Amino acid sequence: MGVSTNQKIAVGLDIGTTKVCAIILTEGEKNDNYKILGCSTTKNTGVNRGVIANIEKTVEAINKVVKEVQQQSGITFTDVVVGIAGDHIESASEVSTITINNPNQIVSQVDVDRVTEELRKSKISNDREIIHIVPYEYLIDGQGGITQPIGMCGVRMQANVHIVTGVKTAIQNIYRCVDNNAGLKVRNIVLEPIASSLALLNDDEKEVGVCLIDIGGGTTDITIFKDDVLRYTSIVAIGGNKITDDVRAGFRTTKDEAERIKCSYGHTFMPSIMKKDDTFMIRGVGGYPPQEPTKDQLCNIIQPRVEEIFEMCYGEILKSGFANELGAGVVITGGAALLKGTDELASRIFNSPVRIGYPSGENYVGLSTEIESPIYSTAVGLALYALKENSSKTKQTAAAKEADAIAPVTPTNEAADATPKEEVEKKVKLSKKLKDFLTNL
Repeated sequence: MGVSTNQKIAVGLDIGTTKVCAIILTEGEKNDNYKILGCSTTKNTGVNRGVIANIEKTVEAINKVVKEVQQQSGITFTDVVVGIAGDHIESASEVSTITINNPNQIVSQVDVDRVTEELRKSKISNDREIIHIVPYEYLIDGQGGITQPIGMCGVRMQANVHIVTGVKTAIQNIYRCVDNNAGLKVRNIVLEPIASSLALLNDDEKEVGVCLIDIGGGTTDITIFKDDVLRYTSIVAIGGNKITDDVRAGFRTTKDEAERIKCSYGHTFMPSIMKKDDTFMIRGVGGYPPQEPTKDQLCNIIQPRVEEIFEMCYGEILKSGFANELGAGVVITGGAALLKGTDELASRIFNSPVRIGYPSGENYVGLSTEIESPIYSTAVGLALYALKENSSKTKQTAAAKEADAIAPVTPTNEAADATPKEEVEKKVKLSKKLKDFLTNL
């Protein structure tokens, strides 16, 4: 595959309600370019509404995709970044405040880490665990609107953050499947819509405001970005499986057959140019003859359920307070996004621009065509999260070393004799030098 020994690889493992998907990738030769080294997906029956319900079946699916990805890439790995979803996920806005206690009163990475770690000591119920703490604004000595505080001078720093929690047992079951039974190592657990956003949304969309709706098998995940930061997350406890159940009940067929005809012939909104009397075949069950319903009949079953999902999502958008700030509109992904007419129906309900989101092959090489589908959005995003986490830690280490290199040494007699004005000038120069260095990272 032409992967050099110093190139970092990353593996995303998406344990979904209907499937398990694994993707291994590495950085490409160009900026913002990635090489897909392996990709595999398989059916999963061990998860219910985003939460692991059967350890054995889930482990079996994980082992299958991991084996296939390792064979494709020729790389043996253990560390994976795993996604988490489900209607047990909760989010809220919180505030944390600390005092900058280093002698120079210059905000460092240690201070940024400390202001978020303070929140981990906050009171949450014993059955829940913090998954993410995402700062969206810092205030230094009362001055707000700060997104990158490192290198700035101040005495008191406040962080306004978005905090995401999940049920502790649901998180523990992920570790039981991956660490204890599949022979892998969970490097990090990431909220799935946050991961999907890395694969689907660009910086301009996140700046002007965008809502990402990920319709999974068991749940529908909603995330809102504004001013380049995560502002809101929510989970709707209905997904694509409900659409399949409606089709199964409407035509009195099996779940597998309902899933097949939904994916092959399903429309969420019938365009006027389509012949509504077009028919398709449903195999007979229990000795009954095959059925030949029309596509219009199928649409009449699918459309009300998809409308319900979108209306529930719209209610969450209104609740977020950002309904009028989504300059980039709505991006829809997940398996149900493949249903024909989804974008047109969504645009009528949300009254805003809508596009279907999937990882673009323009940003990937290798097995790029395999991942150009909404069903791979989360897995690709999880792998990208791992790569970006590596890069962030590398930069933080470099920044810490640079800060140590330029930090003032124990004052000499000459420094002790300096006037207060000279001391202030030295501190300003030091702060500017550190800030310039971090800006160039």
